Amino acid sequence: MTTSTSSSNSAAKTSKKIDDIAAHTESPLTDKATSAAHIAVDSLSSKAATAEQSIRHSASSSAESLTEKQKIARGKLSEYTGKTRQLAAENPLATAGIAFAAGMLVTALFRSSK
Repeated sequence: MTTSTSSSNSAAKTSKKIDDIAAHTESPLTDKATSAAHIAVDSLSSKAATAEQSIRHSASSSAESLTEKQKIARGKLSEYTGKTRQLAAENPLATAGIAFAAGMLVTALFRSSK
């Protein structure tokens, strides 16, 4: 029994040494692969950060541009509304005629679409 146990221990030690040697010979490959993966992830991370900054800057400038265009549109709407009211006050009969014609046109369009 003792011989079996000692040969079993000896086999285990030999197996462990083989595993250690295999680990040493495989380790450089694993290290290279790990290093390459880290480099790739770092590169991708920096590119993603740059893209994110660019998108945020574009969104910010687009929002500012949109706000400016809304102000311009509101100003023009206010201007044209004022002109329309002035024209309607100066020519009430023409305004009533235009409103009547527009109403007839809209009614005709709704009846023909059904």
